[in-house]
Amino acid sequence: MICPKIITCMREGYSLRSFGRDVLSGVTVGIIALPLAMAFGIASIPDSIAEELQAINPALTAPALGIFTAIIAGFIISALGGSRVQIGGPTGAFIVIVYRIAAEHGYAGLATATAMAGMILIIMGLSGFGRLIKYIPYPVTTGFTTGIAVVIAATQLKDLFGLRPSNAAGDAIPLPPDFVPKLQVLAGAWDTWVLSTVLVGVGSLVALIILRRFLPRLPGAIIVVILAGLAVMLFGIGTDTIGTRFGGIPRSLPAPHLPAFHPALIRELIPEATTIAILGAIESLLSAVVADGMTGRRHRSDTELVALGVANVATSCFWGLPATGAIARTVANIRAGAVSPVSGIVHAVTLLLVLLVAAPLAKAIPLATLAAVLLIVAWNMSELDHFRWILRSPRSDIIVLLSTFGLTVLTDLTVAVMVGMVLASLLFMKRMADMSGVGSLGVADNDDDDAPDLPSLPPGVEAYEVYGSLFFGSADRLRDTLAGLERPPSVFILRMRHVLSVDATGLHALMQLHEKCIRNGTRLVLSGVHAQPLMAMTKTGLDRVIGIDNMCGSIEQAIERAQILSKGSKRQR
Repeated sequence: MICPKIITCMREGYSLRSFGRDVLSGVTVGIIALPLAMAFGIASIPDSIAEELQAINPALTAPALGIFTAIIAGFIISALGGSRVQIGGPTGAFIVIVYRIAAEHGYAGLATATAMAGMILIIMGLSGFGRLIKYIPYPVTTGFTTGIAVVIAATQLKDLFGLRPSNAAGDAIPLPPDFVPKLQVLAGAWDTWVLSTVLVGVGSLVALIILRRFLPRLPGAIIVVILAGLAVMLFGIGTDTIGTRFGGIPRSLPAPHLPAFHPALIRELIPEATTIAILGAIESLLSAVVADGMTGRRHRSDTELVALGVANVATSCFWGLPATGAIARTVANIRAGAVSPVSGIVHAVTLLLVLLVAAPLAKAIPLATLAAVLLIVAWNMSELDHFRWILRSPRSDIIVLLSTFGLTVLTDLTVAVMVGMVLASLLFMKRMADMSGVGSLGVADNDDDDAPDLPSLPPGVEAYEVYGSLFFGSADRLRDTLAGLERPPSVFILRMRHVLSVDATGLHALMQLHEKCIRNGTRLVLSGVHAQPLMAMTKTGLDRVIGIDNMCGSIEQAIERAQILSKGSKRQR
């Protein structure tokens, strides 16, 4: 049911006390979200694109794009979403793919890809795709989130140490989007580090770690950002700040615009838009599941996807970035006492008020401090404990994990997600095929509690049993069954009590088995056919081809039928 949770909350009775809790939690998480939004904006937009945006409108700075996203997407996801306490906005998961799209296609391409991803998410929600997200293998999600964390951490080294990459002529050069070239550029500029920036960046990182370790309930990011900004202003520390790099942040939201929907650009951005949509859906629904576990409530996954889609279309029109549900901010919202989507709306309003009132103060925030904040975000995303745990799992899961991780770091997140999903599917199919098979049935020795004391097989009768699903991964074993017999039997019994599902390839294999039996003068009898295989056979007419009388409910009936057919074939001879 596509119904926002805020409507459900109001119907259940929303009290003034609940509103007070939501306001307090919304303001708290809004303050927490401010430095994160700015840091995500800076990390997502290459310097060259940031300069182009400011040429269009001086208010369109990289940190401002992150704040615009948190305001617009945060409001819409809370107002229209399917989770009571979800907080939406820009997240670290998008940094790698957003940076690459912006570097290759400019902000116009990024806005187009974001809008396309929003439309894909709306379609996914209306199609009931929310229930299918849980089928994405855990090694795939862990592989690309850990890979993203590594790339984010590498990207922050430039601002953390104040590096100045340049070419042979001494002109500044941007960091390339690819991981290995990026490390090469950073290594070449290593001797340009600035002591004052290192002190600010490393000091901020240490402070964040200490606050997280000993005072986890405090908003460590905003405390460290404020203290670092005050230190830079009071002591005149020479380091890059939002003011020196970007000129500050605007004091209002920008006028909306429409993304560039050029047919050629749309075709080129389909893989990237699909990746944004899948990543957004995964992270948002995982965040909603975490919230459910903490609150005891249940979210509406399809409603959440529709709201997420609308939010991404809206942010693309307000000079924003891709957005999704943010696990860390959602958890902070719950711990602060949130009870309804009103808290998320208040969070967005809080960010808007900061933009309107306190924007000039943001000029003093050191970029090294924001880099330290993102390093903590990368560490949280890395899930090293889970990564190491999967390394002790079956070999197929390890292959999926390392492949997705390696491709995310060394190539492209779009390729990593697609290859990871395909590889996981192939390995799953192999595992299912290994669990399926066809084996000879020793009826006289049958010790199955469901079918005790079965009679012996009549002379000239062979009985085999299919184990597991009969699908394209295991159908070849059924086709090869008769070929393994020394001479064709007069009757061939195929027991299917363990076959709960069959696909078109499995039906085709049954048809081929029947045709082969006819050529060899053998009669085929099926036993214990379940509802789904029987329905599939009925739809394709295979039940009439084999013969209704030759489809028995139990192995005893199949043996009796085999005796009748065997006697009939002897009389014909």
